[in-house]
Amino acid sequence: MDRVKWIESTLRAALAPQHLTVEDESAQHAGHAGAASGGGHFRVLIVAAAFRGQSSVARHQAVYAALGDAMRSHIHALALRTLTPEEWEKVGP
Repeated sequence: MDRVKWIESTLRAALAPQHLTVEDESAQHAGHAGAASGGGHFRVLIVAAAFRGQSSVARHQAVYAALGDAMRSHIHALALRTLTPEEWEKVGP
């Protein structure tokens, strides 16, 4: 399974998002130290009810926890946009 699909399936299982997109931006960072060591650069938009009542920091921590050891090995950089369903309705994509 490629890394994007793995990230998607892992986050779906952990946070049951209503909307999720994962983009691999690794090619834009070719030659970067993290890319050289095999870690990828990803952009994630995740909309989940699980984020209700959580601060931005807590939401990010929940995503990092779900991804576990991959954050130290397969993922070098992770740009996150974490929203509740209500926030998603207001701001959209």
